Amino acid sequence: MAAFMEEAFVEARRARDAGEVPVGCVFVLGDKVIARGGNQVNVTRNATRHAEFICIDTTLAYCREKRLPARQLFSEISVVVTVEPCIMCSAALHTLGVKEIIYGCENDRFGGKTLVDVAAVVGTRIDIIGGVRAEEAMDLLKEFYKGENPAAPPVAKKKK
Repeated sequence: MAAFMEEAFVEARRARDAGEVPVGCVFVLGDKVIARGGNQVNVTRNATRHAEFICIDTTLAYCREKRLPARQLFSEISVVVTVEPCIMCSAALHTLGVKEIIYGCENDRFGGKTLVDVAAVVGTRIDIIGGVRAEEAMDLLKEFYKGENPAAPPVAKKKK
């Protein structure tokens, strides 16, 4: 899966270069990437446009185009993402029943495994492997957050 994690990092760097939080994701079927994406929250002004959701949408389009049953296809997909999926993305991936999730660094603020055990809430168990190139993933996040997020709302000044 190392080559596929590199593909996820390509997407994370693209997201960073576009002013997005640098998270990249690829969906792997067998030995082929069938979907790829990076965060598009700022550019779309849509909080659900996380890298994983971009890949979910691409996969659903792939299923329609190839006339494949989505439920079956998702059960064969390995999700490779640079940062642990947030609670929202993790819930979606568990509900879709993906084969496995492989991620880089933990998401200690919004993580769907670290913060909340989404698998227990949703009632599904899938293989989850974390810590793959974690330091590199964390470095990308730190680099991004050193700057200013152009889409962040202005900080309100407290009245005295």
